Amino acid sequence: MSLRGGARPWWRSSVLPWLLPVLLITVWQFLSSTGRLPASVLPAPSDVVRAAWALAQRGELQRDILVSLRRVAIGFFSGAAAGLVLGFVVGLSTLAHDALDRSLQMVRTIPHLALVPLMILWFGIGEEPRVLLVAMGSLFPVYINTVSGIRNVDPKLVELGRSYGLGPLGLVATVVFPAALPAILTGIRYALGVAWLTLVVGETIASRDGIGYLVQNARELLRTDIILLAIALYAIAGWLADALTRAIERRLLRWHPNYAKGAAA
Repeated sequence: MSLRGGARPWWRSSVLPWLLPVLLITVWQFLSSTGRLPASVLPAPSDVVRAAWALAQRGELQRDILVSLRRVAIGFFSGAAAGLVLGFVVGLSTLAHDALDRSLQMVRTIPHLALVPLMILWFGIGEEPRVLLVAMGSLFPVYINTVSGIRNVDPKLVELGRSYGLGPLGLVATVVFPAALPAILTGIRYALGVAWLTLVVGETIASRDGIGYLVQNARELLRTDIILLAIALYAIAGWLADALTRAIERRLLRWHPNYAKGAAA
């Protein structure tokens, strides 16, 4: 959002964001090609691309990416849905807030790594612990932002809705939900990033596939190029998820002045 207003030039959103990454990769490739950056310390970008091509030719890269995408999708949608429901219940009811919020905040502060031994004990080394960890990581950003969005709705808007004869459901659907939607979408956007971060932890649980398996296997084989490839895949997946969420924000919040065309942050 710009304080000066007005539409941004096309190159600001299409070209400028890529300048720094391209410059860093170019410098990295140059230092590697000239021998100033040894391959044992950091392989060249071209080596990472060759490793990706070799894995893709064997079909391993596509398989591991699809497996990780499935885990994130199931875990994220489960956790985000639970966070949205709990957020509305706690945000709309002071009784539910007093009964649930403190316990949920305590669970939120537990590190994911601390839960890994329990997950293995309860569910074994199947898909359940990985998906559940992703769901827990996705739940709390959505929950917190939903509660915050609902509790920060302007009381004057609620009174205006009541003056028009809206009942509780009508107020939630036509006043509370639209007013809280920016905060909810921010929580969903953040939860997508947390989902990918949590997957890194989840895929260390005796995985036989997925991007995390690539990292574990590459570490044992001392394949730094594949480790960097996995890091790049996580980064690209997180960026694509963020870009998709921002596009949804612009679509759903066309009426909001801060999300008008060219003004989205």
